[in-house]
Amino acid sequence: MIQTVTSLEMPVDEEFRIVKNHLTNGKGKRICLVTGTHGDELEGQYVCFLLAKMINENMHKLHGTVDIYPALNPLGIDTMQRGVPAFDLDMNRIFPGNFRGSMIEKVAHDIYTDLSGADLVIDIHASNIFLREIPQVRISEMSADNLVPYAKTLGIQFIWIHQAATVLEATLAHSLNSTGTPCLVVEMGIGGRISHSMCNHLLDGIQNLMYEMGIWSEPPASLPANDIIVCQGPDSVHFLNAQTSGVFVTEIHNDMIVHKGQSVGQIIQPLTGKVLSDIVCPCDGLLFTIRTYPIVYEGSLLGRIYKYPETK
Repeated sequence: MIQTVTSLEMPVDEEFRIVKNHLTNGKGKRICLVTGTHGDELEGQYVCFLLAKMINENMHKLHGTVDIYPALNPLGIDTMQRGVPAFDLDMNRIFPGNFRGSMIEKVAHDIYTDLSGADLVIDIHASNIFLREIPQVRISEMSADNLVPYAKTLGIQFIWIHQAATVLEATLAHSLNSTGTPCLVVEMGIGGRISHSMCNHLLDGIQNLMYEMGIWSEPPASLPANDIIVCQGPDSVHFLNAQTSGVFVTEIHNDMIVHKGQSVGQIIQPLTGKVLSDIVCPCDGLLFTIRTYPIVYEGSLLGRIYKYPETK
């Protein structure tokens, strides 16, 4: 059943609406899938489609409620803009919102209120147009004890427990977790694109999580992997940053093991044909982030490496 979460009038006789697909069958727990917070992140759109299709075709296997929110920032998705057009706002920096605030603050408040009290919320993000990420769950240190068991059941290979990104106080995940509604943040892929294999793998993980929570009557045909990396601590991740401005070229891809001294790529200068800098791995580990947009400036993020414990 399609339901309206919030609705506001637009200036020229139009309506701004956030909708959800409310799928329920009997009493049971409630799980929510949210995405589209940033308009250039599209991986979650396909996951929403896959989950809704699976449930609609097997409603007898559902024992509880699944709410699917495919677009928290529909104007951004329509115009392929990361933030909310015309407001110059990052939707994921204004939660829990304000009922008496501006239009977007009111929208954020209504979304937050509608999600509050769920047994679990899964907040799906893609990377931006500059970086490609392997599928990962990002968890704040303050919520790790509660969320890591859920993340492991989801079966995503990489769990990153850290202090800053995606756990800022005004994000949806932080707002929900700090008030008792568990929320996992999933990050994968690249902005403006859809990776079918990543999305299908995440669907299997969601089905497994629903099965373990008693919301779905059977596990997925392909069970999630057990060899999950839990990355924690400030010294566990090495950031590769550009030391010069130029064009970053690489033949390497993420989700691969790299070794100390291995070349990741070069920053070149098209005008002179010179190589300005060689990018070399400082350690052995898993390359879980790689830059895909080639134009870089000094300090630009080129990649992230999970350092194996013995190399710290």
